Amino acid sequence: MMMVFADTFYYIAFLSPSDEAHDQAEAFTKNYSGKMITTEWVLTELADGLAAPATRQRCVAFIDWLRGDADVTIVPAATDLFDAGLTLYRSRHDKKWSLTDCISFVVMEREGIKEVLTGNHNFQQAGFKALLR
Repeated sequence: MMMVFADTFYYIAFLSPSDEAHDQAEAFTKNYSGKMITTEWVLTELADGLAAPATRQRCVAFIDWLRGDADVTIVPAATDLFDAGLTLYRSRHDKKWSLTDCISFVVMEREGIKEVLTGNHNFQQAGFKALLR
């Protein structure tokens, strides 16, 4: 069964009808029948981006829904994963990759995942296929 990595970009686009990538995110979601994997760091970034009172409750409900969905794996925050992401972050001083992205790259490499739900070009720079570009 196919598995894709879900990035913050995808979740924000999916939850925000005014986002320029919303239609793409919605169409992908309607047509996709595989599994998704993400991290607690991505969900933290999502909650940070949707922290305004107008969007906060919708974000919390969405994260609760993701946590109960058998087709979504949420990789927990762990020191070894943080350290591996930080090592990559430290080594790529030539890039504008966020620490969250570096942790995502590590998870994708560990899981053998090549496709990611994002429009973020950093994933392409790291050798992954961004499905929302």
